[in-house]
Amino acid sequence: MEYRPLGRTGVRVSPLCLGTMMLGPWGDDDEPAAVRIVHAALDAGVNFVDTADIYADGRSEEIVGKALKGRRDDVVLATKFFNPMGDDPNHRGSSRRWIFRAVEDSLRRLQTDYLDLYQVHRPSPDTDVAETLGALSDLVHQGKVRLIGSSSFSASGIVEAQWTARERHLERFATEQPPYSMLVRGIESDVLPTAQRHGMGVLTYSPLCAGWLSGKWGGGNAPTSRSRAAVRFDMTVPANQRKLDAVDRLQQVADDAGLSMTELAIAFVIRHPAVTSAIVGPRTMTHLETALPALDVTLSDDVLDAIDAIVAPGVTLNPDDDSYGENELTPAARRR
Repeated sequence: MEYRPLGRTGVRVSPLCLGTMMLGPWGDDDEPAAVRIVHAALDAGVNFVDTADIYADGRSEEIVGKALKGRRDDVVLATKFFNPMGDDPNHRGSSRRWIFRAVEDSLRRLQTDYLDLYQVHRPSPDTDVAETLGALSDLVHQGKVRLIGSSSFSASGIVEAQWTARERHLERFATEQPPYSMLVRGIESDVLPTAQRHGMGVLTYSPLCAGWLSGKWGGGNAPTSRSRAAVRFDMTVPANQRKLDAVDRLQQVADDAGLSMTELAIAFVIRHPAVTSAIVGPRTMTHLETALPALDVTLSDDVLDAIDAIVAPGVTLNPDDDSYGENELTPAARRR
């Protein structure tokens, strides 16, 4: 396993990060099987694990905590806060009040006394980023958190947070976690170059584009899931038809290269020089086993050129897949 520097933090992590959203009721609610998946990933050399409090209302964190017993010191453990945890209007967001409560809950569920990386899951339009950075800085000073990071921030949001940290003498976001895949390349234009300029580690999520690049869709077999955002799978949406057409052509690229679609998709993501690690979120052991071979794949320039000819650099075929745009291009921010 070739371990990569996580930005300028001095920490080194595997090019694959184990995402745990599907471990628990949101995926396969078989705790022993989920623990085995975590152990298999660690045994394969993966030393980076990412979770979040919102995943199955904390069950994912609990499973990870059990799985890491006796192995915690060998793992770079990351979790996230922001999304609602219950009906209380203050049990969510990125306020100091909630951050101090959320971190204690995550530490308890994960059965650890510190987090290697604590990330704000989404930008908050109604909370001053200085409020968030101030609270997170205090957690770092208390020893409960080693590093802090952002997730799904726009390039301008990244810059604002970095500027605020410098001006207020606060801990800065050391990492960013954006969506990235062969079908979702918008971050190549701004987010990735911005993260590079600020020396941030980048752990990307959804390299299979929520299953679009799993190899099971295409050739007339369209996705039908409504589990997350219906617009992302509604085949009456022209952008989704373009995605399906692209998947068919990308499958041919994978076949010509002697790779599975999963291998092509993950290898594409981790080949980008700004990307530290790609988060893979297996629901079953088979899912993990099909992702791990991508670590040994080096895509040639010819293969990369073929991918670029299908989805151009910097292009996201369906803008709804760029989750960081949800908080930026609101009606109030438009001319009309």
